[in-house]
Amino acid sequence: MQERSSLPLFMAIANQKGGVGKTTTAVNLATSLCAVKKRVLLVDLDPQGNASTGLGIKSSAREKSSYNLFFDHARFEELVVQTRVPGLSVIPSSVNLSGADVELVSATSREFRLKKALKQAHGIEAFDYVIIDCPPSLNLTTLNAMVAADEVLVPLQCEFFALEGLAHLMKTIDRVRKSFNPVLRLNGVVLTMYDRRNRLTAMVEKDVRGYFGERVYKTVIPRNVRVSEAPSFGLPAIVYDMECSGSQAYIQLAKELLRRERTKAQAVNQGRGRAA
Repeated sequence: MQERSSLPLFMAIANQKGGVGKTTTAVNLATSLCAVKKRVLLVDLDPQGNASTGLGIKSSAREKSSYNLFFDHARFEELVVQTRVPGLSVIPSSVNLSGADVELVSATSREFRLKKALKQAHGIEAFDYVIIDCPPSLNLTTLNAMVAADEVLVPLQCEFFALEGLAHLMKTIDRVRKSFNPVLRLNGVVLTMYDRRNRLTAMVEKDVRGYFGERVYKTVIPRNVRVSEAPSFGLPAIVYDMECSGSQAYIQLAKELLRRERTKAQAVNQGRGRAA
């Protein structure tokens, strides 16, 4: 792999609530970015290993996993598995990760273990993005992901208790920023399982956009059967059925994310020019 001179963008995909499309977003956003020639590493931190399964990584190929990032000095290249998607690699999860929180309680530098393992890894510069799929809880594993990340992307299901959970997550991000990672910022909120026929969907969308403004992605991810079927075949949705509405939405989400990144980079460059 050809190395670049700078570190990739580290993005944690997090929501303490399960069933909101977090792993689906991680897998399909990563795949969509690879479709536009970006090199992406997906780090599966969920002990259930759904992202790994959804990318076709069999249990037999998970002798070493993301667990080893926390507790063993395994070489980075030993943990990375190339998927069937060109440009997309994964550090898979395994059942060993289910006990990580208990082990981390008494570990030294427990909040910084993932950051140290990833950002000092030889070869990490070859990737454009490192996407971290967090477990559905605000535990020490998720805390490690936020300490390692530059940004947090929040998938949000359009349901009654969505805003309550989001408020809790935002407080956690703020605490992590103040105590462990001053550069951490909210990348944005993406509305998932979106159903235009449902009045509640419209109400939740109005409230979320009213509070977070431009930080909510214009692209929404609809409910889609083909997206739900894809993991059982070990494929991302956009490989399983690129033409379905869910796949097309994730492709548009990746494009919107890249536009945002270009806008931020232009703003930074303009600021440097004025300072000079």
